Amino acid sequence: MKILFLVIGKTDETYLDTGINKFIKRLEHYVPFEMKVIPDIKNRKTLSEEQQKKAEGDLILSQLAPGDDLILLDENGKTFSSVAFSQWIEKQMNAGGKRIIFVVGGPYGFSKDVYAKAKFKISLSEMTFSHQMIRLIFVEQLYRAFTIIKGEPYHHV
Repeated sequence: MKILFLVIGKTDETYLDTGINKFIKRLEHYVPFEMKVIPDIKNRKTLSEEQQKKAEGDLILSQLAPGDDLILLDENGKTFSSVAFSQWIEKQMNAGGKRIIFVVGGPYGFSKDVYAKAKFKISLSEMTFSHQMIRLIFVEQLYRAFTIIKGEPYHHV
């Protein structure tokens, strides 16, 4: 199984980039992992929210291949403890899919087409985080999930 993490727009803050890259390097010891940045939509200030969601959604859906499982990081998704998330990840790995694609949407969320294609939605918290900060939080939690699966001491109960 491979994991692709899609995000809209580049990370502007150096400290976030540093943390994200730290956990991506750690993750690569457990699973083939790639974070791909979908460039911000040009002239987005002239677009309505719906037009922007549609344009971003089309770019997200263009990254999918047959057999991919699309998982949205969405405020209305299922919440997990770190241990439960690791169990969910392990179940997905054992299901034998080719690739899991996790996506952080743009500032207005996802288009109807993206929601229709999604297999699952995950919420990382009831709190709201910036789209850039959630990247670091997610890659850290994904790394934590793999250390839990492997029984390594990173996660303390």
